[in-house]
Amino acid sequence: MNIVVCVKYVPDATGDRRFEADHTVDRAAVDGLLSELDEYAVEQALQLKEKQGDDTEVTVLTVGPERAVDAIRKSLQMGADKGVHVIDDAIAGSDALATSLVLAEAVKKIDGWDLVLCGMGSTDGAMGVVPAMLSERLGVPGVTFGSAIEVDGGKVKIRRDGDTATVTVEASLPAVASVTDQSGEARYPSFKGIMAAKKKPVETWSLSDLGVDAGQVGLSASWTAVENTEERPPRSAGEIVTDEDGSGAKALVDFLASKKFI
Repeated sequence: MNIVVCVKYVPDATGDRRFEADHTVDRAAVDGLLSELDEYAVEQALQLKEKQGDDTEVTVLTVGPERAVDAIRKSLQMGADKGVHVIDDAIAGSDALATSLVLAEAVKKIDGWDLVLCGMGSTDGAMGVVPAMLSERLGVPGVTFGSAIEVDGGKVKIRRDGDTATVTVEASLPAVASVTDQSGEARYPSFKGIMAAKKKPVETWSLSDLGVDAGQVGLSASWTAVENTEERPPRSAGEIVTDEDGSGAKALVDFLASKKFI
């Protein structure tokens, strides 16, 4: 069994994030890391491998600039077997549609894949639509937003927890699945895993390797356009309410009512 995990290298949320002149995220000016939401997908892939046995292989796939290989390295340190990095200058500025196209063509190039695993979304985009798009492009079932996942007898099954109900969704392999942050805490790389990751293979592919025309991706091919961006204003000082005359409770209720919290 071959599990492909799609991961993303994202700007550190604690950093000073800004936009470029073309209104795309300035990824060079801030440190990046493996998206936390994708760590859960890597973890679930590794747990599936442990249950399925040594004949199961976990391949980590990412699309991004040169520094995006760090997302692959972190995944390999956690225990994944190999990585694939799609890197091409023409990809910069791609929207979810173009990203899903590149990912789908890369998955097709990976021999013997059975299951594609994704996180529930990326911490920099937070759209959560790429897994469904991947499913459509690959022509296989998609089971998304799983709080738990298992593979048994050629089928993948997820448990999806909603606000009012919990449902089980099942699909035949090959398939695409995504997991939420409720699926289980991701493991930390051990020293042994860090050292072993240095010997694991990482392939680098371009758009031409995938047979994707550069005109199908990038900012110019995006279906949406950001017209303007501006920095968030600095946080202002809050209002201090005193209760010396017994009016504090009313002031608090009035504030909550003005914000429509009550």
